[in-house]
Amino acid sequence: EFFKKDSYDLDFKNPNSNPADYLSSEKLAEVYLDFIKDFPMVSIEDPFDQDDWSAWANLTSRTPIQIVGDDLTV
Repeated sequence: EFFKKDSYDLDFKNPNSNPADYLSSEKLAEVYLDFIKDFPMVSIEDPFDQDDWSAWANLTSRTPIQIVGDDLTV
């Protein structure tokens, strides 16, 4: 998973990923918002850890696109 110790490791498949490069949920939301602005997106699935409720609330309040969380319901 890409959620580690209250931050997000976008290089999680690399066993030597650098913790200094991990993003806070706020920074990751900014990455998603930039993608939404730059590309014709209609939905994002599982953008955050299932227990990172404040990140979910933050992103859904800032964008008109669909934010899907299937991990929230299984």
